[in-house]
Amino acid sequence: MTRIFCALCLVAALAGCGGGKHSPRNLDNACSIVDQRPNYLRAMKSTERKWGVPVPVQMAIIHQESKFDGDARTPYQWSLGVIPMGRQSSAYGYSQALDGTWDHYRDETRNRGAKRDNIRDATDFMGWYMNKTKEKLGIPLSDARDQYLAYHDGWTGYSRGTYRSKSWLLTVSANVGARAELYEQQLRSCGKI
Repeated sequence: MTRIFCALCLVAALAGCGGGKHSPRNLDNACSIVDQRPNYLRAMKSTERKWGVPVPVQMAIIHQESKFDGDARTPYQWSLGVIPMGRQSSAYGYSQALDGTWDHYRDETRNRGAKRDNIRDATDFMGWYMNKTKEKLGIPLSDARDQYLAYHDGWTGYSRGTYRSKSWLLTVSANVGARAELYEQQLRSCGKI
């Protein structure tokens, strides 16, 4: 009996150790998210102060990209339905930043130790990227819909209008915009912003 009890205690302790990077519960409620993960709100407010990107915009894009899972990766591609051919892209972490774009961010900001599975680094990356988007394309930092289109298709793709032929992406970006508005209302109602 003692061995079983010790084994259960060990399993419970190990299960409790892994909660930092995985998604919080109730992703449709911004107040619930930041109550469960206060470090998320601190990181996003820091990014808002530094880069000017509103917290609800950051939250809506993170929701779309990773569902607040710091270990999120793109799915594997399969050949003949059974042979793994690698992941669809190098996107990883909360922000789903690609390897090359992440390296560009780390070089330009001199933040060489930044990690994509760290919420503070991920939101700082998003602030940097969205400011570049504002400079290059004139998209306001508060425009979650168009910021997301440029985030997804890249600056060149957005300027070429590649998103116009992707009806699914236009739907997704509209949802990101609506979620940013919902998150803003929720955060105001619970006094977080």
